[in-house]
Amino acid sequence: MYSLPGYGSMISDRGRTDSYAKALEAIIRPSSAVLDIGTGTGMFALLACKFGARKVYAVEPSDVIEVAREVARINGFADRIEFIQGVSTKIDLPEKVDVIVGDIRGISPLFQGSVGALIDARERLLAPGGRMIPASDTIWAALVNAPKSYEESIAPWLDNPYGVDLSPISKYVLNTYGKVRLTTSSYVAEPQRWIKLDYGTIDTPNASGRLRWTVTNPGTVHGVAVWFDSESGEGFGFSNSPASERHIYGQQFFPFAEAVSLQAGDIVELKLSADVVREDYVWRWDTTIIAGDGSAKAEYRQSSLAGAIVSPAQLRKRGQSFVAQLSDDARVDKFILERMGQSQTLGEIARELASAFPRRFGDWQSALARVADLSAKYAV
Repeated sequence: MYSLPGYGSMISDRGRTDSYAKALEAIIRPSSAVLDIGTGTGMFALLACKFGARKVYAVEPSDVIEVAREVARINGFADRIEFIQGVSTKIDLPEKVDVIVGDIRGISPLFQGSVGALIDARERLLAPGGRMIPASDTIWAALVNAPKSYEESIAPWLDNPYGVDLSPISKYVLNTYGKVRLTTSSYVAEPQRWIKLDYGTIDTPNASGRLRWTVTNPGTVHGVAVWFDSESGEGFGFSNSPASERHIYGQQFFPFAEAVSLQAGDIVELKLSADVVREDYVWRWDTTIIAGDGSAKAEYRQSSLAGAIVSPAQLRKRGQSFVAQLSDDARVDKFILERMGQSQTLGEIARELASAFPRRFGDWQSALARVADLSAKYAV
């Protein structure tokens, strides 16, 4: 969830915001119904009304939606914007909409449930002939020389002045992607298109593709940088490539297991894939480097899954043969939820909770705080 300064930075990114505004203005008609996914402070919902939309459904899971409601009122659009607190994949609308808009990316368009949410909204909530904003994202990749970013990530674990060996941590760091800001001078080989996400037709949130570079100029490569060109609408868009103006997104950097010195004629083959697992993407970047004489120079198999730190105890609890027992916290939550199902007030439940678990809750107020937390999470 963004902070309010974070939302401000997104709005202040003129290249991004202008491209969405121009796309909305070009396609909205007085009869248009619009769905704004991840409305945040309501900027796109307000613009849709400003450009004449009949109705806007603004969906946002976080409490920042209250700020959006206030802003809609002072702009005179409260009667045309229906705010819905939740996620778009779990809502229904009273009508099909003509336009779906949403910038729900992270550092990449392939971020958490973003692509899946756009596919779901298109299939369930978009009227025939309706439009998606953005219309597409084209994702590019380039081999890059990025010593500063690479060293900042790996150096603390391989070289420190305190005489302790932290090297085991490096294997996690080298399987973790990050955000960088590069220029075209970082290119070791020219960028290539990895994949295009056409939101009007795409039917899977997963992505995979192979890239192959033949090196023409010698240089040291530290990894692969990835970015996107966004088409908001016909003739409108922006890019967060190293060649473009600065945007809030930056570029995504996948480090190699080690820096490699490349010579003219060397071949670099990369298989890059992103697959949704539960609520986020697992990235995999498999790299093979072949010397100009045809001999194998390097081969790496890296994955964000290998960069995740998971304790054996947590893995054991996920095994199919594990027999689970409720912890003290779980028994408290079970007690509360059972009474919520009996239509008791939060105060009544809190008094019973304090009585049933006196060692956990020294007074009624602390019990009420726990009950209120569960109410905020589960109540409708």
